[in-house]
Amino acid sequence: MNESAKPGTIYDVAVVGGGPAGLATAIALSDAGARTALIARRVAYGDNRTTALLGGSVDLLRQLDVWARCEADAAALRVMRLVDDTGRLIRAPEVRFSSDEIGLDAFGYNIENRTLMAAMEARAAEARSLTQIDGEAEHVTPDDAAVTITTRQGETLIAHLVVGADGRQSLCRKAAGISVTRRALDQAALTFNIAHARPHKNISTEFHTPHGPCVFVPLPGDRSSVVWVASPKEAERLKALSDDDLAEAAERQLHSILGRLHVEPGRNLFPLGIERPARFANNRIVLVGEAAHVLPPIGAQGLNMGLRDAADIADIVRSALSSGEDPGSPGALTRFETARRSDVLSRTFAIDVANRSLLSDFLPTQTARALGLQLIGRIGPLRRLAMREGLAPSWRQRQHSETRSGRS
Repeated sequence: MNESAKPGTIYDVAVVGGGPAGLATAIALSDAGARTALIARRVAYGDNRTTALLGGSVDLLRQLDVWARCEADAAALRVMRLVDDTGRLIRAPEVRFSSDEIGLDAFGYNIENRTLMAAMEARAAEARSLTQIDGEAEHVTPDDAAVTITTRQGETLIAHLVVGADGRQSLCRKAAGISVTRRALDQAALTFNIAHARPHKNISTEFHTPHGPCVFVPLPGDRSSVVWVASPKEAERLKALSDDDLAEAAERQLHSILGRLHVEPGRNLFPLGIERPARFANNRIVLVGEAAHVLPPIGAQGLNMGLRDAADIADIVRSALSSGEDPGSPGALTRFETARRSDVLSRTFAIDVANRSLLSDFLPTQTARALGLQLIGRIGPLRRLAMREGLAPSWRQRQHSETRSGRS
């Protein structure tokens, strides 16, 4: 429901931004016992993009009582295929990752973002410690004791901690005095959904082309989502095609393994880049989602990292409140910085290297990439390690086990 800030209330945490990462963070903080305010405009989710939620993300959504509300509309990802379709002299062999090889029914699930958002919004409406304010933050002003937020609709509220989930042009990040490093890539991603004549059998297929990956990810029924990375000019050309011509181009790229294709309404095109802030927390403000990291759509890391942001800040706030600590204290912010830095930087580095190796015309780089994929494909322990680390870093699993043991 839409509410107003309660007069005289100083919130434990205010979350600015109502996308998937912001909503998940607000629900998780409320469940952690924090008096939480969510400041976001309530507007219908406008496009048909999808997200591949990997294992840890699904676990979090289950804990938050979100997953049961949307699971029926998600498709399991049981096999992932990597196909070198560069046409170069030195090419990598096909690599297949099967979830049952590491004892899982699925690596995760692919779901339309609007379906996930509807489930999150329904859950948020039931959260007892969550006040939802239909507004847009205009001023975020931190001081030694708290942060004051003023909305464009004229409301003012105060919180000990602010979570900036307000995207790439984050007002919260600016208010925290955190600089950001940006690097534009000479790539763009076209996203759309398709129906196809043959079943996908819960197999996600990623074709590596000289300009980036083209990924076909299962959706419920005989449908898939497509993320097609290309040069900006080529991506614009593809977007401008008729439905029939785009279906024909996608079928060629897919080598007809799913039979005849039908392009569904709705296409999205966005330029790619890498963005990383100098810090993840400062001046009683922490960053989550795209305020904290922007990556190319490789390895389905974007929202999955955002949900790990949400889980970490909720754990830190829970611990702070249980011990009587100010959730916006320097100690709490330092713990968030420590928790997120290794995860974000390691994933950013890995995705950047993978993308550069795919685009490179340098023969030794192509050779190293092909050899690396060949070793992963042929050596079982190495392949299983790659699968487990792709789902969640092993050091993070140990860290969370130690944190839970410390609380028990």
